Amino acid sequence: MSQTGVIQGSSVRILIYLLFAIQLVSMGAMEMSGPFWPVHLRGLASSESVFSFASIAVYVGPMLGIMVTSAFWGRIGDRHGHKLMMIRALAGLSLTQLGLAFSTDIWVILVLRFLQGAFAGYIAPAQAYGVSIEAPSRRARLFAILQISTNVGSLLGAVVGGLILDYATFFWINIVASALCAVCTLIAAVTLPNVPPVPKKPAATSAPPASGTSRVWRDFPQLSLLCVMGILLLARMLPQTSFSLYVSATFEVSHSVVGLCYGLLALGFILSASAWSRYFEHRSQAQTLQRITYIVVGCIGLTAVAGFTRNPGIFVVAYFVWGVLLGATTPVLMALISKTADSSRQGYVLGIAQSTAQFASIAGISIGGLLNQVYGLQYTYLFVCLAYAVALMPMLALRYRSAATRSSRVADSN
Repeated sequence: MSQTGVIQGSSVRILIYLLFAIQLVSMGAMEMSGPFWPVHLRGLASSESVFSFASIAVYVGPMLGIMVTSAFWGRIGDRHGHKLMMIRALAGLSLTQLGLAFSTDIWVILVLRFLQGAFAGYIAPAQAYGVSIEAPSRRARLFAILQISTNVGSLLGAVVGGLILDYATFFWINIVASALCAVCTLIAAVTLPNVPPVPKKPAATSAPPASGTSRVWRDFPQLSLLCVMGILLLARMLPQTSFSLYVSATFEVSHSVVGLCYGLLALGFILSASAWSRYFEHRSQAQTLQRITYIVVGCIGLTAVAGFTRNPGIFVVAYFVWGVLLGATTPVLMALISKTADSSRQGYVLGIAQSTAQFASIAGISIGGLLNQVYGLQYTYLFVCLAYAVALMPMLALRYRSAATRSSRVADSN
């Protein structure tokens, strides 16, 4: 149950917009350095092999840190409040960015990047805090808004980071990012109201209560939804490492067109996610899963077009529409996962979801790179199609299980 009984109406909307702004600025600050780490590491690496390893580890490190700690921080948030976890995460981002600004040893940088994910991990507590103040029926919209803020922040952060690097050094990118995160920490601490943790419901029987972990993994809908979300994210990340090479080699276009294609995927998501969330807002789980199944089928068709076409215009349109469809996947599935969990376990469950997302992203990047080395660039989007087809299996299984459960309940009532 959310705390909207305490925080009402327009106040909730203002707080959601404030969460949007904090996440946009903090995630944008992180992405200021994102595209330019290889440029920075090239001058610090002692050999080509060290550089090759570091250029991958600098991106995978934060993901690993988030993956192994999100559930832990989520459980702490469930017990002591998610605002505290947001402040901890923003302070962690600020301190690690400050450390990165002064680090010139490549191994220290990689350790700090891992610690940045392990001790910062802002997105999951922000989602849990939003759930605690927003009405359950609007959760899909909440997750869409927060993910839009991340995408917009990523786009703007990369641009601002490039401008800083044009006129200053990489040191100032991290200093500015640290300062922005420090400001976000102060704003969150001063302006966001404390929302008390939801007490756990007492056990209904005399049997000893199951642990939080066993309850989550024993819950079939949650496990299936996490599986679906993970496979969809894996499919999305498969072309990540080879994207620029594929577009340049296949269509022989300029770097600006490559950047346009890459940006259009995010733009499609940004423009559509809020509309999709409103569309799914009052749908049942069965209706939502049915429509997401159609959306995944659409993703299969669009990525097949992207893989077979040799017309850059068709590829650009397919990528944009693919981004539009992606706006109906992760935010909506996150809302379903949140709704299946008890209010006292939102931080823990959303932490597991965030860990799943990071694991899927790492797996997608790694598997995509391996497949491209073994089979070549020309099959990149065929593998994406196959991954989406695999995602249909747990979706169909969940729909079948939900239908069977409803039928048994109707039979029992009769």
